[in-house]
Amino acid sequence: MRCDVSEHPKRTLILLATYNGGQYLRAQLDSFLAQTNDQWDLLVSDDGSSDDTLEILTGFKAQVSGRHEVTLLPGPQKGCAQNFLSLIRHVPEGTGFLMFSDQDDVWLPEKIARAQAVLAREGAQHQPVLYAAGSLVSNESLTQSVKSPALRRAPSFGNALVQSIGGGNTMMLNGAATALLRAAAEDVDTIVVHDWWAYQVISGCGGKVIREQSHLLYYRQHGGNVIGANSSVRGKLYRLAFVAGRQFAQWNDTNIKALTASSHRLTPEAREALFQYGEARNGGVLHRLRALWKSGAARQTWKGTAALYLACIARKL
Repeated sequence: MRCDVSEHPKRTLILLATYNGGQYLRAQLDSFLAQTNDQWDLLVSDDGSSDDTLEILTGFKAQVSGRHEVTLLPGPQKGCAQNFLSLIRHVPEGTGFLMFSDQDDVWLPEKIARAQAVLAREGAQHQPVLYAAGSLVSNESLTQSVKSPALRRAPSFGNALVQSIGGGNTMMLNGAATALLRAAAEDVDTIVVHDWWAYQVISGCGGKVIREQSHLLYYRQHGGNVIGANSSVRGKLYRLAFVAGRQFAQWNDTNIKALTASSHRLTPEAREALFQYGEARNGGVLHRLRALWKSGAARQTWKGTAALYLACIARKL
């Protein structure tokens, strides 16, 4: 059965991708129930869990029956990115607001209400708008957390080409952005990750991207030193080195192919930026550097952007 949230355009449809998430899933679901805005429904895609994930989801569906529609789908079993891409393809036409959820976080009670209020204030009805916020990056037990950093530069397609600015678990899309992403999902085979791709598509297709610094969820990290690694000098050096590594070039391959599939949706400026970014990966060094400059590609910090240009020189874009 498909969600019929399209009959209620003010309701929010939450997309939840699960895989063996039973340990923390109940806390995530309980945080949905604690929302001050309770006009939401849930579309879940499970990627073949072998623990008690499906049992928890089935029980939750029965628990909220009559108040919230919960639809359970089998996932493609090709990893998290493909699971979310499959979910986006199953979003009903006419959906009003769309959110993404991980299986192991905890949302603060005002998360849905805050995102809807910002979209209502900042976004034109027919313009695609993506809202993203900060998060409280937390340890496994949620007893310690640090605030995710603020942006250094405004969201843009040039930034989206080389960097994601917010986790999908912080995002909300308005109806126009949801329709855009839903259409784009039909034309793409593979994406790196759903939140980065959403940022690229919406910013590249004339939409508006809002990133505010409200911290509206506990973003649970599995592992004792993840928070320290994310906020330390060592973590920053790791991310700079990553830009110059092989994985970043492979991600660029995937991103460029996915954006090319939606080239007819991109603005002329974004199409030119995408072309120039592709050119920055080919030809002589001066040609590559000139093309990278013309693309407008830039990361949030000057060090990150410098690493980008070094990667260009080293043919690792």
